[in-house]
Amino acid sequence: MPSILQDEHEGLLAIVGRPNVGKSTLFNKMVGRRRAIVGDEPGITRDRLYGKVRWNGRQFRVVDTGGIVPEDKDLIPSEIFRQARVALDEAAAVVMVTDVRTELTGPDMELARLLQKLGKPLYLAVNKVDDPKLEAEAENFRTLGIKNLWPISAEHSTGVAELIEELMTVIPTIAEVDDEKRLNNFARRNILLDDELETEIDELKDDDEDSAELEPADEAALEDQLMETMPNEIKIAIIGRPNVGKSTLLNQLTESDRAIVSSIAGTTRDAIDEVVEHAGKRYRFIDTAGIRRKGKTHLMAEKMSVVMARKHLEEADVALMVIDAVEGVSALDANIAGYAHESGRSVVVVVNKWDLVTTARGDESKPAADSRVYEEQVRRVLKFLDYAPVIFVSALNGKNVKRVFETVERVARERWRRITTGEMNRFLKSVDFERASVPMKNRIRIYYMTQAAVAPPTFILFTDKDVKLHFSYQRFLENQIREAFAFEGTPIWIKNHPRKRRDFVPGPKKITSSKESKKRAK
Repeated sequence: MPSILQDEHEGLLAIVGRPNVGKSTLFNKMVGRRRAIVGDEPGITRDRLYGKVRWNGRQFRVVDTGGIVPEDKDLIPSEIFRQARVALDEAAAVVMVTDVRTELTGPDMELARLLQKLGKPLYLAVNKVDDPKLEAEAENFRTLGIKNLWPISAEHSTGVAELIEELMTVIPTIAEVDDEKRLNNFARRNILLDDELETEIDELKDDDEDSAELEPADEAALEDQLMETMPNEIKIAIIGRPNVGKSTLLNQLTESDRAIVSSIAGTTRDAIDEVVEHAGKRYRFIDTAGIRRKGKTHLMAEKMSVVMARKHLEEADVALMVIDAVEGVSALDANIAGYAHESGRSVVVVVNKWDLVTTARGDESKPAADSRVYEEQVRRVLKFLDYAPVIFVSALNGKNVKRVFETVERVARERWRRITTGEMNRFLKSVDFERASVPMKNRIRIYYMTQAAVAPPTFILFTDKDVKLHFSYQRFLENQIREAFAFEGTPIWIKNHPRKRRDFVPGPKKITSSKESKKRAK
């Protein structure tokens, strides 16, 4: 059973308030980066967003909540309120944010009464005090009955430092720690620079004779090397079109109501992340906003959510590409999957709502969908993802969801897999390049081949020509690599590096006469 990981020693601060008072701006200032989407439209934030506040060598956690309107019974506002209540229950202290430029309203009074009943340290941050003249206006908010009042300007950072220092007197903190770094010697995202390549080539040439003599790789040794290079936490971005069930899938994977779920497309805006431990391994799932076509995004919040979704995708290791089984795979699905492929993320295709086309289909006269036929249709549209595994799930009832964990782990292991130089060159000798359908003028001679990086697996060819690899040649070589080494679920990058033949062939030893030898001896 997966369990959500939380640090019990760190205190949590909850930021609450009505919509559009600047909660997310304050949250971003506290965590030191643009974690939450900010805009002039009310109600942008909906789910809970967590971050860390680091100050003077200490740190604590903070959670941003959606704008609360206690009496609003509509679906989205009521779900926002429910999510905020979860944050308040977890919190060690609460900051209520108000806008100095707006008059106090009934919902403000109601929210203040609710917060005071919690019995937790409560602070009132009167925001948008951008001018000292507005500080007097902030005093009017004392009618809410909250003693600890702080006039601030989150956008300009005025008063934020003083507020953090005051909060640290009531919130449990721990010594500041860096985010866990990846224990990966080889996971360099970029190809080695020329100078670095020269050094690596020299080292490889020295070891080449020994490498060629090696027996097939020792499985136990490779396993140890893999565990040294893999990160101790795998980041998984859940991506797809709006309303395909991404948030429902996150809730099933974490066995919680972490994300707001509704039939309204575009419910999720900020990326929501949760760390889960399953079978002794850590997974960080990131639920991103549904990606629409540019012409279909109208509100600024929607446009920003798409930008942030792509940003979080690029920070992930594995992408779960979610497809709606009822609607089928579309051109937009192909575009979204293309983002993951081109950015070098490993990919697992998740066909969701499978029950609606099989056991729970509405029209009994229609035959149940066949997974084999459906997978063929998926692969026909997503031709470039022929390496990605396809799994069929029903996130709503949890059917087959546990397969996500085992598939992600399998794909992640392939992502950080390293092939020895000896193996690569034995492989190279076995490839029949005459079978590659490439024009003669685009053909190259490969002298040497090595794996320069992992995540994704990146191979460097040392060849006789300084040209870009022909698409057909690259595709042929990639297929041959997959046939020999699999690399399931991960893209393979191949780069060309021109070299002269003599760089790889030891030169003949110079033979000297006996007379010359005697002269040198003297």
